[in-house]
Amino acid sequence: MGFWTTFYAIAFYLATLFLVIGLAYRIFQYAKTPAPLKVPTMSAPLTLWGVVIRILSEVVLFKSLFRSNKWIWLFGMLFHGALWIVLLRHLRYFIEPVWTWVVLLQPFGKYGSFIMLFGLLGLLVRRMFVERIRYISVPSDYLMLILLLVIGGSGTMMSFVSSTDIVQFKAFMLGVMYFDWQPIPTDKMLLLHLASVILLMIIFPFSKLLHAPGIFFSPSRNQIDNSREKRHVAPWAIEKFETQGS
Repeated sequence: MGFWTTFYAIAFYLATLFLVIGLAYRIFQYAKTPAPLKVPTMSAPLTLWGVVIRILSEVVLFKSLFRSNKWIWLFGMLFHGALWIVLLRHLRYFIEPVWTWVVLLQPFGKYGSFIMLFGLLGLLVRRMFVERIRYISVPSDYLMLILLLVIGGSGTMMSFVSSTDIVQFKAFMLGVMYFDWQPIPTDKMLLLHLASVILLMIIFPFSKLLHAPGIFFSPSRNQIDNSREKRHVAPWAIEKFETQGS
């Protein structure tokens, strides 16, 4: 077995381990963090279904971002929408036979990479040249955007400039999944693309990109505005104060 095949196979196993365990741990932390006060931002929903609709509008449509800044919303929507199409297109490397809808999605995902890169560049330019955003930015903010640009750029290059043996690559990925390793194509652009993806998988649970699951645990978004109808007491407060008082 070649060096690159062994290296990338083991790297994918480790990156998946980091991603799954790290993500599970961070979500556990979010779930256990107390919310002692009713702090839903206005206009807040009065029912549970209202909360569900509100969170879905944030996750799918970025409603609050649209209200605050139309340009950032546009670049964010372009990036995230195209990213989903590109990710779904990549399912063909992990399933056999390939589902019909994945086959139909291929041309959209192929050209959707340009939209994804455009959205990323817009977000990077905004972070570099909008003074109030640049002031609160830290190096990791830029590194995340650059890493995503490297992933998107190298993937686009493989589609339109420097092609790779996708049949052999699929055999490699299926081999990694089923612990039956197959040789990986050694194209430099492919190796760069995979190395960037592996790095992103490792750092994702510890980065600001964790806003994806984090929004579901935001007290300002997931609380019902019923402070007058129902007293809100955090479970830890009941255990610490009310039990002692009794």
